[in-house]
Amino acid sequence: MVTNILFLWLVSNTPHLAAAATYNVPSSPPSNSSPQLDSTPVGVSLEFFTFPGYMENVTSTMRCLENFKDLTGEWPPVRIGGTTQDRASYDARSSAAVTYSVSNPADAPMTLTYGPRFIDLAATYPGRLIIGFNRRLNNLANTIAAARLAYQKIKNLEAIELGNEPNFFASSDPIAGGSWSGAKDRTSQVQWQQAVASNLSVNNIISAGVVFDTSSYSIANLARAEGGAISTVRNFNSHNYPQWAGTYNLARLMSHSAIASQVNPFKAEAAAAKAVGKEYIMGETNSATQGGGGISPTFGAALWIVDYVAQSTLMGMKALYFHQGTIGNCQYCWWGRYSMGNPYYGAYFITAALAQADKIAPLDNFSTNYGAYAIYKDNKPIRILLINSDYYESGTRGKQSYTLTGLTSSSVTAKRLTGAKATSRQDQEAGATVSGQTFQDGTCKLQGTAADERATVTGGSVTFTLAASEALLVYL
Repeated sequence: MVTNILFLWLVSNTPHLAAAATYNVPSSPPSNSSPQLDSTPVGVSLEFFTFPGYMENVTSTMRCLENFKDLTGEWPPVRIGGTTQDRASYDARSSAAVTYSVSNPADAPMTLTYGPRFIDLAATYPGRLIIGFNRRLNNLANTIAAARLAYQKIKNLEAIELGNEPNFFASSDPIAGGSWSGAKDRTSQVQWQQAVASNLSVNNIISAGVVFDTSSYSIANLARAEGGAISTVRNFNSHNYPQWAGTYNLARLMSHSAIASQVNPFKAEAAAAKAVGKEYIMGETNSATQGGGGISPTFGAALWIVDYVAQSTLMGMKALYFHQGTIGNCQYCWWGRYSMGNPYYGAYFITAALAQADKIAPLDNFSTNYGAYAIYKDNKPIRILLINSDYYESGTRGKQSYTLTGLTSSSVTAKRLTGAKATSRQDQEAGATVSGQTFQDGTCKLQGTAADERATVTGGSVTFTLAASEALLVYL
């Protein structure tokens, strides 16, 4: 049965020469447009134990982040956390940022400590920052000590997490006391929120939830359980990895319609946060679990990022933090010590698409592989984002025509996000390009001269052609 379903899905998503898609561009934001967009909707999550390494040993980190700032005018938000935050204990006497031991440099430590220099290093980042501390080890006093120093030192501190993905806590974990459940987690979260906030003498400081679940550990359930503790909450925080290790399918990951199905459960989570007056974020996300697999460094994953961010912000998500894991052992990482990852191009492209904009609105119904969005500023359309998510790997590359109507200008320009094929990787073959430009390995510097496309608008209409596995950003 599973085989038959997969066969039917692949048949319905095989690249082909489809009829031209025509989209009328509303002159003002339609009723199905997003809430007000955040100024920096694309962020980065850095695994807790790797944070000092990314900041001190990986020279491309700050340049990669600054490239986003060049587009938006603001540094992208950063979250420090992940699995190892719940293995970490604060040591006020330590002179090291982080201390741990592993038998293989590619491994993540099972236990670690961090000292004041970790917090000092976090305080140097010029953008908004979320930092996560331990709850699994059930040492509230230790977490409060670290939180107090973070609140004192980090001037751009947006929120503090208390634990990471408690839906995976075991009954043997110290916080569990012999048993664990969604209900027990909610009680624990509320107690810890109140304790930390009262010790810091501040409200609106907690990034609550931090869950990889939309059922028993859901944001909706937690929001209902907050009671008076809701005053301590800055935002509600979900995690999402669309694909699991061992079951990778790049064609499905990047499919416009499949993305719509995958993110659909988070609409209720966003609504639950909004109902209690709180922001909603995707605090940790990327293409696949356990550091990603063969699909994660590909150009197809870049196209997934473009569409995934567009659909997530459409539902009211403030920001998405894409996780960067163990340095040198992380397939989904956007950069490292040497090679750029093709997904970075997608992150850069969607950041450009949403930069300094107010709203995004869909122009299609998410039923095909062909996506179109109108992007607005001051109630006027300023850009159109087009996506052809047909999967291309070899053979004849299909094409799709997109006709835009209702335009008022005489001409438009466009930037194209493209790669040799969906499976292209910069560390193995030709990398991706954004309007013909590339990002240099090891430095993350933008290279080359932009080769923007120009098209004449006739009778308020213009047509572009996108090859399978491409995206286009049209500037009106």
